Amino acid sequence: MPERLLDAVRVLDLSDGSPDIDTVTRLLADLGADVLKIEPPGGSPGRQAQPTLAGASIAFAVHNANKRSAVLDPLDEHDRQRFFDLTEAADIVVDGGVAGQTAAYGTSCADLTDRYPHLVAMSITDFGATGPRSSWRATDAVLYAMSGALSRSGPAVGTPVLPPTGIASATAAVQAAWALLVAYYNRLRCGAGDYIDFSRFDAVVMALDPAFGSHGQVAAGRRSTGQWRGRPRNQDAYPIYPCKDGYVRLCVMAPRQWRGLRRWLGEPEALQDPTYDVIGARLAAWPQISGFVEALFAAQTMKDLVTTGQAFGVPIAAVLTPARILASEHFQTVGAITEAELVPGVHTTVPTGYFVVDGQRCGFRMPAPAAGRDEPRWLAQPAGPPAPTRPVGGYPLAGLRILDLGIIVAGGELSRLFGDLGAEVIKVESADYPDGLRQAGVGEAISDSFARTHRNHLGLGLDLRSATGKQVFERLVGEADAVFANFKPGTLTSLGFPYDVLHTVNPRLILAGSSAFGNRGPWSARMGYGPLVRAATGVTRLWTSAEAHPDNARHAFYDSLTIFPDHVVGRIAAVLALAALIRRDRSGHGAHVHISQAEVVVNQLDTLFVTEAALAAEIAPIRNDTSVHGVFPCSGDDEWCVVSIGSDGDWRCAAKAIGQPELADDPRFGAGEQRVANRAELVARVSAWTSTRTPAQAAQTLQAAGVPAGPMNRPADLLEDPQLVERNVLDEMTHPLIDHPLPTETGPALFRHIPPAPQRPAPLPGQDTHAVCRQLLGMDAEQVDRLIAQGVLFVPSSGAARLPG
Repeated sequence: MPERLLDAVRVLDLSDGSPDIDTVTRLLADLGADVLKIEPPGGSPGRQAQPTLAGASIAFAVHNANKRSAVLDPLDEHDRQRFFDLTEAADIVVDGGVAGQTAAYGTSCADLTDRYPHLVAMSITDFGATGPRSSWRATDAVLYAMSGALSRSGPAVGTPVLPPTGIASATAAVQAAWALLVAYYNRLRCGAGDYIDFSRFDAVVMALDPAFGSHGQVAAGRRSTGQWRGRPRNQDAYPIYPCKDGYVRLCVMAPRQWRGLRRWLGEPEALQDPTYDVIGARLAAWPQISGFVEALFAAQTMKDLVTTGQAFGVPIAAVLTPARILASEHFQTVGAITEAELVPGVHTTVPTGYFVVDGQRCGFRMPAPAAGRDEPRWLAQPAGPPAPTRPVGGYPLAGLRILDLGIIVAGGELSRLFGDLGAEVIKVESADYPDGLRQAGVGEAISDSFARTHRNHLGLGLDLRSATGKQVFERLVGEADAVFANFKPGTLTSLGFPYDVLHTVNPRLILAGSSAFGNRGPWSARMGYGPLVRAATGVTRLWTSAEAHPDNARHAFYDSLTIFPDHVVGRIAAVLALAALIRRDRSGHGAHVHISQAEVVVNQLDTLFVTEAALAAEIAPIRNDTSVHGVFPCSGDDEWCVVSIGSDGDWRCAAKAIGQPELADDPRFGAGEQRVANRAELVARVSAWTSTRTPAQAAQTLQAAGVPAGPMNRPADLLEDPQLVERNVLDEMTHPLIDHPLPTETGPALFRHIPPAPQRPAPLPGQDTHAVCRQLLGMDAEQVDRLIAQGVLFVPSSGAARLPG
């Protein structure tokens, strides 16, 4: 069996069955870690969490694959000692809940790291262990509302729209896995473990649809009088059209794509205006253009439209349902889904996982174990403590050199995560094909998005298409630890740098990348902007609400303004790249690791997809989740709060909190199935109460009663959110070429031994060309100037804005 990336890592999973916490350790298990789940006598309560298949929790089954399970009784003295023996020999411990399982053993994650200084321990809670809202409860809906994203989702006027359940929790889990690996890598280098106080709320603010990140509606984060209070008015930058058997989405961005659409429409005289090559003019005229598109699409099938559109060079995707995704030729061909015995005696379709390493999938290998199936002992041989090479308290990735070829959000986020933790990141750019994030407003020297995403980078101007430029890049590869790229599949090969060439130059190199639909399979060559990925993977179809009435007979899909999955793709790629570096340091072997954005979406919604597949196949009885998550009106102009009723206990507490305790026994609402069946009436009853209170008042009252609830924050509200302020999640970054401060994240989580991210300004194109060539490659000034004159290298033009100093 080939060595997996984390084969030597021992992980103790103390989750109480919370699906999002289980997901954290599932990610580590997929990469080869020996994950031992400790359950109490009788098994984890999460084994019964809805939805269930044949009486077993689907989420538990999916998120505990590839793990082992041992049962320990904290009331038994022998078992208590075994627990501490396991902990002492572990590398990583993950616990969840305000108290967590560690409390049953008379300790805590923080105490364990004091007792065993080598240990990396993480406590995962909804809002963190510190701060004024540390006792609050959250659901996906609450996290989405409080993160600021809900304020940009839904019709311009009316009820905001929640995304499919699962996205927020899965995003937080990826952020937690990244923080764990960072701390573990730091332990390998400095010898000291760490305690991580991890907040799911902090993570969703940073990683799902960040208000203060790349393409994050930054202007909305600055207060101004008379600002529009509803959702953005332009809901159709990526228009969706009905066709014979469903819907398709267009994402026409570049002039050549517009010309392709025009040819497809038959070159109508009315569409020949040359100003339509400019996207702004085209969007203004889109109502006229739409008439031609609607007439062409109405009688054709989704499949025919996608095939023909791609042939014309038009970015297009079908708006598919989850069931259609799991049955698609592409996902079948690339092995993104697999048939597995998910629960005893029941086989169904499950997503395989996120990761591909050297062309092989690192994902679902074995189903979740029965409670107590395994002995409480470690299988993985300990790696042995290496001699510390770095001081405690420094940046964990210092000394790593990354060549960054990434573009736009997903590529930029990957490199930023490494730069924020001390890696030397060299942004390699072409003068002719700059990163799309550099597009700035009129009169602006640099965009807010680029300033955030490429802080802590060096800027190298290099023409990779020239023979000499290739030689320069090859020399850089020989001195690098990793190359990051998220080009369309085949682009690196066309430049002369497929992985086998890079590996020959530097056998220890990690090539990490992502693409819309993966680097192989029937869909790999498709143009794949984020809106098309969401359409093709079922997210668009699910991002709707019966409570949000379509405007002017518009379709009811509201995902056009989200950036999902770009930011989380960057973090998943970071997890994979760092895991590959951990193995490289241990074995000396480089690797080619890759992420498909489409597969990220399917795995983020794995519980939903598995449920849909099992329902379609009618393989066993399914009991759906009966939680009710609602967006409720509050007093004020377009003010809302989110309330989640997940259990009968939640409803009893909510009924009392809203002053109607008699509703707890009302047969319409007393049980989950009844609440779902009578959702409209339930929403009306709660709305009558919330509408007389501000979002903060409603949320505070319900949280005090133990009910998950949260205000719909707007981006500016996050800067004053007491929990985020207390935990120093955001800080103001300055860039000398931008006239206002940029709120930005300070790091992936609260660590003991890892400092907040540095804030060196993002570079101008080619800003550090001289320094990189002279200091890294040993060129003299004359050589560099000659290559600049030849166009092989470039520096900022003489008239360009320059960074001070």
